[in-house]
Amino acid sequence: MVETLPTLAIGEDERLDLENLATGAFAPVRGFMTREEALSVAETMRLPTGEVWTIPILLQAPEKLRVGPGDTVALLYQGERVALLHVTDAYALDLRRLAKEVFGTESEAHPGVARLYAKGPYALGGKVEVLKPRARGPLEKTPEEARAHFRERGWRTVVAFQTRNAPHRAHEYLVRLGLELADGVLVHPILGAKKADDFPTEVVLRAYERLLREFLPQDRVVLFGLATPMRYAGPKEAVFHALVRKNFGATHFLVGRDHAGVGDFYDPYAAHRIFDQLPPLGIEILRVGAVFHCPLCGGIASERTCPEAHREKRLSISMSKVRALLREGKTPPPELVRPELLPILRQGV
Repeated sequence: MVETLPTLAIGEDERLDLENLATGAFAPVRGFMTREEALSVAETMRLPTGEVWTIPILLQAPEKLRVGPGDTVALLYQGERVALLHVTDAYALDLRRLAKEVFGTESEAHPGVARLYAKGPYALGGKVEVLKPRARGPLEKTPEEARAHFRERGWRTVVAFQTRNAPHRAHEYLVRLGLELADGVLVHPILGAKKADDFPTEVVLRAYERLLREFLPQDRVVLFGLATPMRYAGPKEAVFHALVRKNFGATHFLVGRDHAGVGDFYDPYAAHRIFDQLPPLGIEILRVGAVFHCPLCGGIASERTCPEAHREKRLSISMSKVRALLREGKTPPPELVRPELLPILRQGV
C-alpha cells in the first residue's frame, strides 16, 4: 500500500518535472535520471541511448536515502502523496563537476548553479507514476492537447516562441517574424520558478494576453504556458527548449540573442552555435540576432536588416531596462515597450 512506502518530500520544481515526464513533455526522457543518464547528458549532450538531450532531469535529496533499485518511493508535495518513483538508481552527485558541465561554471552567482547546489548531493533515478495530478491553469496544455489544438486549426507549421519575461518590442518583433514563416505561432512562456528580477508569471501572462488580443491576429497566435522552472543554462537550455517544443507540436523554434542566458555567463551567440554541433533535432532552428530600435531605419530592426553605419543610433531593448525605468517611476519610451502594456507591467515591479 502507498501509505507504507518510504517517502521523499519534493518541491515545486520536482512537482512540475515529474508531470512533464509523465505527459511526454520531456520525451524521450521518461523518468528522473540515473547517474549514467545524468553524466551522459552533461558530458556528451546525449542520453546513453544516443538521443540528443542537454539538461539533467534530477530528483535530488540533501541526505542519502535508504532505498535502492527495485524500491518504490512515495513523493510528497506539501505533505500529500502525489506520485510514486520506481527506483532504478540511488547515487551521489559531484555537484561542482555537474555544474561545470551543464552551466559552464561552478559559481553560485549563477542562479541555476545555486539551485543545483541547494537541492543536495544525492539523487534517485527511475520512472514516475503520478497519483494526483496538479491543478492546471487554463493556459496549461499537455503536449497531446497542444498538438490537437494545432490540428484543429489546420496548422501544419508552427513556430514556437520561448519567453520567461513580459513582452517588449523585440519580443513582439520575433512573434511577427514567426507569423511570416509559419501557419501559426505558439507563444510558450515559462510558468515555473524564475529569477527574482524577472516579472512575476501572472504579469507576464496578462501582458501577453493583451498583446495577442489587441495587436496580433488571434486566429494565428496561441498563448499556452510551459510549467517548468528556468535553468538559465544558456546554449544547453536553448536545445532543451527546442526539444520540449517539438514535443508540443512545433515545427520551428526561435533562438534569439543570449537565449536562456543570465548575467555575463554566456557568449550572446553561444545558443546559436551549439546547434551546429548536433544532428537534426526534428525541429527547425530559426536563429535571430540582436533586435533593437533604430530611428534611422524607422523602427524595430536587427543586425541583419540595419546597416552598420547606424550602429551609434541603435537603442537596445531589454526588459531589465524597462524594469529599471518603472522602478524609478519613469515611463519607458514606446520604442522599448507598448504603452498599452505599462499599466500591467507596473504591477510587477
